This record gives sequence, structure tokens and C-alpha cells, in this order.
Amino acid sequence: MRRALALLLFGLALSGCRGEAPRTDRPLEVLVPTEAATLDPRFSTRALDIKITRLVHAGLVGLDANSLEPIPLVAARWEFSDDRTLLLTLRKDLRFHSGRPLHASDVCATLEALSDPKLGSPHRAVVRAIGSCTVSAPGEVRITLAKPRATLLTDLEVPILRADQAHAPPSPNGDLDGLGPFRIATVSDGEVLLEPADTGVMPPPRHAVRVRTVRDENARALRLLAGRSDVAPNAISPALLPALERRPELSVTSRPGANVTYLLLQNDRAPFDRPEVRHAIAHAIDRETIVRTLLAGHGQIASWIFPEGHWAHAPGLVPERFDPAAARKVLSGLAPITLLTSTDRARVTIARAIAQMLGDAGLSVRVVSLDLGVMLERLDAGDYDIATLQMPELTEPHLLSWFFHPKGVPGEGGEGRNRARYRNPEAGRLLDAAGTTRDIATRKRLYAQLAHLMQRDLPVVPLWHEDQIAVVSQRAEGFQMSAEGRWLGLAKLP
Repeated sequence: MRRALALLLFGLALSGCRGEAPRTDRPLEVLVPTEAATLDPRFSTRALDIKITRLVHAGLVGLDANSLEPIPLVAARWEFSDDRTLLLTLRKDLRFHSGRPLHASDVCATLEALSDPKLGSPHRAVVRAIGSCTVSAPGEVRITLAKPRATLLTDLEVPILRADQAHAPPSPNGDLDGLGPFRIATVSDGEVLLEPADTGVMPPPRHAVRVRTVRDENARALRLLAGRSDVAPNAISPALLPALERRPELSVTSRPGANVTYLLLQNDRAPFDRPEVRHAIAHAIDRETIVRTLLAGHGQIASWIFPEGHWAHAPGLVPERFDPAAARKVLSGLAPITLLTSTDRARVTIARAIAQMLGDAGLSVRVVSLDLGVMLERLDAGDYDIATLQMPELTEPHLLSWFFHPKGVPGEGGEGRNRARYRNPEAGRLLDAAGTTRDIATRKRLYAQLAHLMQRDLPVVPLWHEDQIAVVSQRAEGFQMSAEGRWLGLAKLP
């Protein structure tokens, strides 16, 4: 298929064909490789679901597109009166998509619903530190914490719903009133149509947006070339970018990404319960070659979870060195293992490259590609050896508690997705301490200690931080994703 696409691109170049003349009356079309699991913001945890729901809904707090620092959104301003009390003033005259005015009681009802175990929202862990939410005056809310929580402002990025809908049963099609720049018009297999909203936190967008699922990468590229689609956010592999970038009707935007691609290891399963095996696997992977070739240079080698430039990056850490000879001494003779990855073609190619490198170091690896939902179910159940994954939105470092706290192993009664089964109690202590102080210097110190601890234990192998790359048509010229890969820029296009 890749050869066929290359021939097609060559033919288009020879003929001077530029595809269809772009239609200005159709919605802007965004191409994605998978379908959204839910459009209900109370239950959205996957990257695609969050990207779509944040176009439809808005929280008290937004995230700056570059620094990812909290900025006012539904809340006009806020003030901490002490470590446990936050006073927020809402923006005046905000209305939901239905036209119903926003009330301060909607804020408290939403936070109460998210914390209700009967609703079962995965965001319960985010708001459970809130002891109470009260309306202190018209348009004003007082949030009192049960205990100090460093991440409160970032936590309040969760979307606000109407009080009468906050406790409603799950709505996978997103039939909930929102405050974002778009409203959901229709949902069908492989397609979500968003209409500009006349109310909400932003001026009405100029264009409707259609999010279309096209699983095959070649088909996504062909839709762009034919003028039928407008934006492919992180949906075209770097190997194809040069060919598309040469087309006059297309352009490529790129920026460093606040994300990390990593190798997940099942720490409860032999031989990955041995630190020397985990380090040997890291030594066997030539990350520089993968970034240079398979990512076309669009990435930075990872030394830890957070990239350089993020305030929680740990200075002084260096990536695990590529040392196949040292890896071979440990890995040679071990039983064959399985590497799980998604069905995305670029991810499969990367997984095969990693498998080949591990094979060269003496460890036989079989690559199995699965639908993302199926793969995550297996990872949650601990039914795997190793897997490639990405944390796509590295905003608040307290998210590490979700992925690495010893009390967050799936199926063991806690909240979290510690799929690695990393059980070091010192990691839990550092995560708890960093999550209860708002002092940035203290938090930096605690996360640096955690970084060095995790580099020693290596429950997962950080691989690289991928750039945020979008292929865009002339209609979408100027679109750029935020540092964590979100799409709010669609609402600002002329």
C-alpha cells in the first residue's frame, strides 16, 4: 500500500493534478484513525474523546496552548484565601448551547456529580479532594478542599454541565448541553459533525467541523490530496510528510509535543520483575535511529516522562544508553515474549523495529497489533508482556499518580491505571507529597526525586517525545495544535 501511494503521488506530481477545487461550503474535515469511545465529558479519558469534548464543553479553567498553565475560561478570575479555599468569579452572561444561562449552582452540581461513586466517572479521582462547593453569591463559587491539593486549578479544567444533566446516565453520543465553541449536530459510524455555537466561552467559529474516522493511512493521505479533507492532526506518519508537504495545496505544521511514547513492561510477570531485564531491554533499543528514520526527526529522545521545557522535567537525567552488547548478556536465552501495539500502521512499524532490535540482542519478540480498546483491556488485566503506549497530554505532573501510584493497579480496588504494576512504596510517598503542596519549588524537588527513583527501577522505558504534526489544507491554513495536541485552534480559523 505504501508503494502504491508513492506511485500515486509521483503520478500526481507528473500530471500537475491538484485534486478537487476545495469547496468552501462544506464543514472543515478532520481526519482521525480511530473512533471516539464516548462524547460524554464525564467519562472521556482517551485522547481523541478529550479533544472532541473540549470543543463542545468548557471548564472553569483552560490551559494555555503553549505553556499549559491554567488560564481563565468559564471562571473570569480566582483567588486562594488559604491552602484549602478557592474563590471563583464566573464570567458574566455565559449561556449553554440551549440558551439557558449559566448559574453558579451548575458548577457545584457538576463537581458533586463527578465525585459521586454512583455515577462512576473516571474523573472522580480528580475532584475527590473537594470537600464542598457552595454558591457564595450570584456568579461566585467557593470551593473548600478536604485536604490541600496542589493540582486544584488544573483539575478544574473538567467541563461544566447544567445542574439538571450533571447526574444523568452516560450519554455516549454527547447529548449534553455545553459551553464550548461547537455543539454536536450528528453522530454516526465514523463521523461526528460539530456546528458553530452562538453561545459559550468563545466567539462563534466561522466553520462547522466534521471529524471523520479513516483507519487506513493511505486513504487519509488521498483524501487530503483530493481536497476532500482539511486537517490530519498527528494522523500521517512522518515518512509520508515530505511528499505531502511538496503539494502546493497542503502544508505541514509542527511543534514540540508535551507527550511521551514509552515501552510498558509487566513488572509482575517474569522476567520483567527483574530490574536488570528491564534495563537490558532499554539498552537494546536504538531510539536515535528510530526517531531519525521512522519519525523523520520529528521527536526528541526521552530521559524521563516530561520533556525539556516542562517545569517537571528532571535536569541531569540522561536517557538509557544504546548498548546491545550489554543487553545481549542479560536477554540472550530468555523465553520468547509478545509486544502489543495498536493497529495504526506507523505504530506497527515502530513496534516491529523495536522487536527487531530486541531480537538482535537475543530476545525473540512477536508483535501483535490490536484495536486500541481491546489492547487497553488486556493491559488493565495484566495480560501482556510488553507494549508500546503514549501519554498524549502531559499537562499536570500529578497525572503520574494515575499511572504509577502503587494503589492504582487496575483491579485491586484503587483508582488509577498503573498498568506496569509498579509497586515501590517510595514512589507512592513522593507522589502523595507532590500532590498536596502548591509550592512549585517543593514539587519540582519531589518530582526530581521520583524521576531518579523511576530511572533506577525503570518500570517503563521512556522512548521519545513526538512533535505535534498536522497536515492542513489551504482552508485550514493557520491551524496549529496546542502543546498537548488539542484542537481548539479550529474555532479560531478565519
